[in-house]
Amino acid sequence: MTDIIMDFQRTARCGISEAVLCEYKDSDQIAAILTMGQQQQQRLLLTRLSPEKYQQLDEQHKRQLHWFPGAQCAILGENPPLTAEAVIGVISGGASDRRVCEEIQLTLNFHGIACQLHQDLGVAGLWRLQQHLAQLQQYKIIIAVAGMEAALPTVVAGLVRAPVIAVPTSVGYGISAGGQVALNACLASCAGGVMTMNIDNGYGAATAAIRIYHQFATI
Repeated sequence: MTDIIMDFQRTARCGISEAVLCEYKDSDQIAAILTMGQQQQQRLLLTRLSPEKYQQLDEQHKRQLHWFPGAQCAILGENPPLTAEAVIGVISGGASDRRVCEEIQLTLNFHGIACQLHQDLGVAGLWRLQQHLAQLQQYKIIIAVAGMEAALPTVVAGLVRAPVIAVPTSVGYGISAGGQVALNACLASCAGGVMTMNIDNGYGAATAAIRIYHQFATI
């Protein structure tokens, strides 16, 4: 097996912990990383850990993990205490975006940052967004997750002062299946300042929000 190198110094250097992308690793590689984390007394965030990959781990490693099936993520170790105030809002166009939203929430919580999750605010039923607008306008950062044509980030960015991080998802059918339409819509947003992540990249959106958060939290 190829030697695995973990960047455990990333937190001190960048303020963001290295995550373990499990999607392209086999169970032996994941187990080796978990053993390495324990030996060095490091907390670990594992992303894209599918039910199948999780079940392939031996019982000892499974007992050591907190697995979150909705997010398809796991944590080795315990989360730190969360910030008292949730200044980051995570919103989604539909319930089908749940996995990406929960990956975002778990990544923020892993770094000690609280957030509030508002799901199913898609603009096809604009009143749902309007009902939450007063709350959304209080956040300092908003992460907007949407598939289909991904209109949600653009609409929200036209209504709030906070920076909006768009996460296009692969949710859709027909021409929108796979997320290319959502990605292009977010990249072509007419609302100034929308920052666009890659398709389904909840972890990337969360870490971008963490970087922004650290800038104003220290002021």
